[in-house]
Amino acid sequence: MLNDRPHKSLKLWKKCMELVTHLYEVTRAFPREEEFGLKSQLRRAGVSIPSNIAEGLTRQTKKDKLHFLNISQGSLSEIDAQVEISFMLKFIDQQTYEATNAKILDVQMLLSGLIRSLR
Repeated sequence: MLNDRPHKSLKLWKKCMELVTHLYEVTRAFPREEEFGLKSQLRRAGVSIPSNIAEGLTRQTKKDKLHFLNISQGSLSEIDAQVEISFMLKFIDQQTYEATNAKILDVQMLLSGLIRSLR
C-alpha cells in the first residue's frame, strides 16, 4: 500500500513538503520574465529533495540510499544559493528570506542526521 511508504513517516519528509509548498507560494510573486528562470529552478530543486529521499529510501543497499540522499543535499544547496540570489534581486523581502532560510536549515539538519545514521 502506498501510504505505508517508509519516507512518509519521517519528520524530514514533512519538513521537505513544507519547504516545497513554501517555495511554490513564494515564487508565485516572482516577475513574469522569471517563469523559466529562477522561479522554475527553485521549484524544480524543491521538488527534487523529497523525490530523491523517497526514491533513496526504497533502495536496498546503503550505498544506493546514500546516493539519493546526497542528491537531495545538492538540491538543498541549490535552493540556498537561489534564495540568496532572489533576495539580492529583491524578488523576496527580508521576512521571506529569513523564513525560507529557517525552513532550509530545518531540512538540512534532519537530512544530515539521516545521512549520518546510514553511514
